[in-house]
Amino acid sequence: MLEHKPAVPYGEGMRHTVTRHPRASLGRVLDDVGSTLLDLVLGKPDSVTEIGGVAIHDPHDEAPLPTSAMVLAVDVREASAIADLVTHVADQGAAVLVVRAPVSVDQQVQDAVSRTGVVLLGLTRGASWTQLTTLLRSTLAGEEVGVTGSESLGGIPAGDLFAVANAVSALLDSPVTIEDRNLRVLAFSGRQDEVDQSRVETVLGRQVPERLIRALDEGGMLQELYRSSRPVFLDPMSLDFADVVYPRVAIAVRAGDEILGSMWAAVRQPLTAEREQGFVDCAKLVALHMLRHRAGADVERRLRTDLVATVLEGGPGAREAASRLRLTQRAVVLALAQTTKPGLSAARLEAERERLASAYAMNLSAAHPGSAAALVGGVVYGILPIEHGACDEYHRPLRIAEDFLRRTGSRGAGVIGVGRIAANVAALAQSRRDADRVVRVLRSQGSAKRVSTISDVWCDSLLLQLGDLMAAEEQPLTEPIAGLLAYDSTHGTVLVETLHAWLDAFGDVKAAAAVLNVHPNTFRYRLKRLVEIGELDLSDPQVRFAAMFQLRLMEGQGRRSAAGVHG
Repeated sequence: MLEHKPAVPYGEGMRHTVTRHPRASLGRVLDDVGSTLLDLVLGKPDSVTEIGGVAIHDPHDEAPLPTSAMVLAVDVREASAIADLVTHVADQGAAVLVVRAPVSVDQQVQDAVSRTGVVLLGLTRGASWTQLTTLLRSTLAGEEVGVTGSESLGGIPAGDLFAVANAVSALLDSPVTIEDRNLRVLAFSGRQDEVDQSRVETVLGRQVPERLIRALDEGGMLQELYRSSRPVFLDPMSLDFADVVYPRVAIAVRAGDEILGSMWAAVRQPLTAEREQGFVDCAKLVALHMLRHRAGADVERRLRTDLVATVLEGGPGAREAASRLRLTQRAVVLALAQTTKPGLSAARLEAERERLASAYAMNLSAAHPGSAAALVGGVVYGILPIEHGACDEYHRPLRIAEDFLRRTGSRGAGVIGVGRIAANVAALAQSRRDADRVVRVLRSQGSAKRVSTISDVWCDSLLLQLGDLMAAEEQPLTEPIAGLLAYDSTHGTVLVETLHAWLDAFGDVKAAAAVLNVHPNTFRYRLKRLVEIGELDLSDPQVRFAAMFQLRLMEGQGRRSAAGVHG
């Protein structure tokens, strides 16, 4: 059973308290992201009233696109290729195509955009596709789950931090960012391209650069910010960074005694008294929106976790949960378990898992827009749809998992178990059990291998399960291994180790002796002694198999001493 307790009861009652909000229009996305990342090349943004999702174009892996998708065309540069791709994505129902700037436009491209209605955008130089994907996932309001009702705070939809940032920006006539306590960017206003390079880097990375955080901390500026109830003015000269040109005015955002984060405005001079008071008043409104944003995100995350857990458990509710997640085809479960990091508190470890889960969900979503992921019982489970007839259906999940672990590096150190391909929703529970078994094997081996399928580790998994059965029923190892272990413990000999080496070397005495770093004659003597003491007939294949089988069970369970066996 998955270690998961639903935060919200799953069933009919939920339908009366949860609703789906309208998706974001392209105009809204362009307002939020601004020219920091995207430029309009051709088309009419107002004609795209909703964005159904984000997909990455891969000519070698034609995955289905969400309706009204925004397609990111990596490494598509020639005008003829752009024109062909505009027609191709339009045939699949996409609404927007993004290519790297500068965009090659000729009459063929213009005709394709005019004929299909697809809007063509350019990704600004210096921005990465990963950054764009991250920002789009944050700004798109695609079917987010929230509380029923059209709530508003200060005339702005509750929890809409991007709208809040734009409103504050208009009040101060300065670009604004809203950040959490760890200086991660939650939302930002337009006009960020008017500021210096450090602000652009902050927005693109959704995080204040580490060097700036260190400078702010060591200079006591963060402490001053969080102690004060008034705006704090930061002179760029005090930071001594060439890419910080404009001054900043920052104010802590509080809810009672809790510091939720901060709001930062890039200004050209200190604020007037009137604007400073307006900034203070805005911070109080931002606090309400941040609380609402946090609550809405928590509800959405809990609901998604409930749905994913229900699908992976199987049972009568699995089909409806899968339908709500739009899982309607063959799929495979990928289980990500983070490697234990010594010295981390329980709260820090949970935060690390949440960050890893978000990155994992984004990675799977980029691989297939119909995927789903959630953190359940300390493990991040991903459900990846598999296309019928795909020539690499068995290798693609492995490649996606390996790419993710390589990109996250040591920060996301962990292992990923890949289950069998499930032909339908009912089979996903078995795929999840397979993935769990793979994770357990990878963790127990402690090897450099970090991704495997159940077929790769089937034997090791079976041995672990048999070991569990032996432990549960308190079954000790039998002769001859039990007797040899007892003899070694009493006399300080290494007969079990000698037998293990001989079996692993297929009876090659010289090879086995080299492994134990002893002379072959010494090894032959030990082998003769263990045959006598254990009354072993090593010429009998059944005896050899039984001995090797028990030794492997002992390996899997860490039973290396007589006390461990007979205890």
